[in-house]
Order: sequence, then structure tokens, then C-alpha cells
Amino acid sequence: MTKKLEKYTPFDAADYLDGIEDVASYLEIALEESAEDPTAVPRALGVIARSQNMSELARRVGMSREGLYKALSDEGNPTWSTVLKVTNALGLRFSLHAA
Repeated sequence: MTKKLEKYTPFDAADYLDGIEDVASYLEIALEESAEDPTAVPRALGVIARSQNMSELARRVGMSREGLYKALSDEGNPTWSTVLKVTNALGLRFSLHAA
């Protein structure tokens, strides 16, 4: 008797970011993690960007699609300006509150 092998696909959080509330929550978690991992926010923005229409997002940010992919990849090192442009294009903004 031959056993049927099950196939699994890798988990990708981008597949589960269905709305702006999910996106905002995901980015908030990344902000909390950024104290220990400064790449957390850019990586989270990369996941969020993949969950959206990357070409349209790149157009709104004023970058090429490839440039945006590169900036928000694991090897990317986006400027703070790029981070702000991406969050604004997603309809989000950073705010600070007294702790």
C-alpha cells in the first residue's frame, strides 16, 4: 500500500491581511518588535505591500515596482521617507502617544 504524501504551502501572512484593520494591527505588532529588531517594520511593510496591488502601491509611492520590492525585501534598507510614503499610500499614518 502506498501512502499519499500531503503537500503543504509555506505560510505567508500576506494571504491573511484582508482589510485596513488587519494591516494596521500587523504593523502595530511590527512596531512593538522593532525595539529588538529594527528590520521588523520594513519587513512588515513588505508583507503588507505583497498583500496589496504592488504595482498600484509603487505608483502611489512614486517608485518602480521593482524598487519597492527591493526596498521592502529582507535585504532592503529603506529610508524613513520611503517607510512614511508607503504607510501613507496604504492609508495609514504613524502617531506617538505618551507612555
